[in-house]
Amino acid sequence: MSTTAHDAPTVVRVDGPEPYDVVIGHRLLDRLPGVLGDGVRKVLVVHPRALRSTGDAVREDLAANGYEAVTAEVPDGEEAKTAQVAAFCWQVLGQAAFTRTDAVVGVGGGAVTDLAGFVAATWLRGVRVVHLPTTLLGMVDAAVGGKTGINTAEGKNLVGSFHPPAGVLADLSALQTLPEFDLRAGLAEVVKCGFIADPDILTLCEQQPDEAVRWDSPVLAELVERAVTVKAAVVGEDLTEAGLREVLNYGHTFGHAIELVERYTWRHGAAVSVGMVYAAELGRLAGHLPERVVDRHRTILTRLGLPIVYRGDRWSALYDAMRRDKKSRGATLRFVVLDAAGRPTRLEGPDPALLQAAYVEVSDT
Repeated sequence: MSTTAHDAPTVVRVDGPEPYDVVIGHRLLDRLPGVLGDGVRKVLVVHPRALRSTGDAVREDLAANGYEAVTAEVPDGEEAKTAQVAAFCWQVLGQAAFTRTDAVVGVGGGAVTDLAGFVAATWLRGVRVVHLPTTLLGMVDAAVGGKTGINTAEGKNLVGSFHPPAGVLADLSALQTLPEFDLRAGLAEVVKCGFIADPDILTLCEQQPDEAVRWDSPVLAELVERAVTVKAAVVGEDLTEAGLREVLNYGHTFGHAIELVERYTWRHGAAVSVGMVYAAELGRLAGHLPERVVDRHRTILTRLGLPIVYRGDRWSALYDAMRRDKKSRGATLRFVVLDAAGRPTRLEGPDPALLQAAYVEVSDT
């Protein structure tokens, strides 16, 4: 289960009401017209400022294939996920007279695919979107599953919709220029898939951590394929998070709180890394998880160069942020915890004292 620069791409099917393929491989841009499908005439390419040349290359390739392609350059990172930036994209679509048979292409990391998906979902109540993720996080998480959204001052992804893409082209060659810490941060979502569903991911990370952070290694390719397969299986059964899909939020309730408190200066994967250790400690304190599995979290994440602690003077702000988390139901906080590796479960309404006790276990003081 590995892809190298010389192998044929791997295709992972995402089932559900609107099935689509995630193609994992190298040099995949020539597949974009086929994913866009028949009837599309105009394409909006949404890309971050840092990927201007990549966005232009995609636009030029589309133009060479007969499309009317325009670009929308948006801020880098989470700054792109605002109502103001979405409104700018809508303006571009309107000025170019995009119709319901036209399409949006998101080129970039998770923030851009979240934004591009939301713009596509809301323009004329829904047009086709294709994602070209350029980060590891985007490939294994944000671009797959149909979740779209933007942030508000009150929290992350509080405004959004479910809008599955027409397809995802995960070109591993894009990882060559990805900063090392961003690649490591993306591995947090891979490790999450290991803990909730595929323990072979954990074994690979334990045994070959150096290969896991090499963009062209067969190990990283296999990790991407395994993580996408886990997510595809979950979202194919539960697109709108009515039940099963909630397991994909392992580590995210506390992780999103860190992101909000830090005003999104933390990488998502870094925050989720700490969030998984928090969830593991919470599971242990609630009597679900053996201590050795909690220790395994710390060992794997540390070997991958990811953080496992957070500052110890932010409990009040973190608790308030978690109470506003979109996974809460009324005043009831909900967490995904583990009974064992590969056996996720839910913990609803834990005692606040238990939550604070888990926080102490991940504090750096």
